Amino acid sequence: MDKPPIHPYIPIIIGVITVSLSAIFVKLTSADSGVTAFYRMLFSVLVLAPAFFYRHRHELKLMQKRDWFFSAIAGVFLAFHFILWFESLNYTSVASSTVLVTLQPLFAFAGTYFFFKERLSVKTLLSGAIAIAGSVLISWGDFRVSGQAFYGDILALIACALITGYLLFGQDVRQRLTLVTYTFVVYAISTVTLFIYVIVKGESFGPYPVSDWFWFALLAILPNLFGHSLFNWALRWVSTNVISIAILFEPVGASILAYFIFSEKLIATQVAGGLVVLAGILLFVVDGKKIRKLFLADKG
Repeated sequence: MDKPPIHPYIPIIIGVITVSLSAIFVKLTSADSGVTAFYRMLFSVLVLAPAFFYRHRHELKLMQKRDWFFSAIAGVFLAFHFILWFESLNYTSVASSTVLVTLQPLFAFAGTYFFFKERLSVKTLLSGAIAIAGSVLISWGDFRVSGQAFYGDILALIACALITGYLLFGQDVRQRLTLVTYTFVVYAISTVTLFIYVIVKGESFGPYPVSDWFWFALLAILPNLFGHSLFNWALRWVSTNVISIAILFEPVGASILAYFIFSEKLIATQVAGGLVVLAGILLFVVDGKKIRKLFLADKG
């Protein structure tokens, strides 16, 4: 295997920071959730367009009806994931919202069990039970604080389920398309979905302050394209488990940023529930047999 130009942990750390900024950027905008999601996806499509049309547009001819159908569903799911997650940030804290969205791996194993008939191990069931207990603890604490916070938690959970559906439908299509083509097609469908949603809801496409356009652009460039691209780059030299564990620090980074930027303080149930959720997911993604080699995985 060739030697990486820089240590893989450096881009992984940068990737976690950029992904953690997503919730912060959303809260800094003054636009409605649908509008914020629309511009995030639109700008992402515009950034991807040159690479797609220059090198990958021929792949559209190779797409079958099944590919278009699954891509369409994935795009719609992604659109409503952003709508509901962004909306949840209007009701609950950054900490609660990002921790609950981190439950994505558990929704994924449920989806693969029902749709792909994959067997569930005892470790998987145990990790799921632990993480669900943590999410209940967070929601119970938020419910005691206010009904609005609990409502925001429910929106975040539904958003988590939708992003898992987006990944499950994309899993099949990605076997036949390059990452650039698949991402461009799904992001474009998601953008059209959000455009229709904004019109139906009667939300305004503008005008907005210059600062909002700045946050819209950063949402597209940093968490959407830059963050996940760094994870994909690092996968050449590190295990997938390393990335999975690194992403678990997103709620931590987002909560710290929210404390300093919005003065959001954590209550005991959020801290306890968040730690329980992260422990459950950590148990799920770590292979006990390979834990000693976790950071030395040879992919060659």
